[in-house]
Amino acid sequence: MRIEDIMTTDVETCRPESTLQEVASMMREINVGSIPICEDGRLVGIVTDRDIVIRGLAEQIPSDAAIAEILSAEVITGTVSLTVEEAAELMAIHKIRRLPIVANERIIGIVSLGDLAIRDDSSNHYAENTIIEISELD
Repeated sequence: MRIEDIMTTDVETCRPESTLQEVASMMREINVGSIPICEDGRLVGIVTDRDIVIRGLAEQIPSDAAIAEILSAEVITGTVSLTVEEAAELMAIHKIRRLPIVANERIIGIVSLGDLAIRDDSSNHYAENTIIEISELD
């Protein structure tokens, strides 16, 4: 199965100048754990709920600070040419729970462990194996 068959395509994004408060509120509103950060339509980073807590709150970054202060700029991405198995392997190798799917540096979708789990069948336990590998200590 190809990744485009399971990826979420209506991805909400924020800009680097969006505040921590705005991004956190958006996460709550749309019930997600990460928001891709785009500038002029190009993916420049990603922020997770954990980033907001660990890099923001714990470091006493003001809630009105730009999200650019805490985003992860080195984003592991995939393309629509990936199979579900290849995406799961990429997520496991890099110990990530969400994989943005890009074309020409623009986000066109995102795949989460939940997406893998929903589509998991009895012979290919991509989500289960991926979460085990993500959780293993280095």
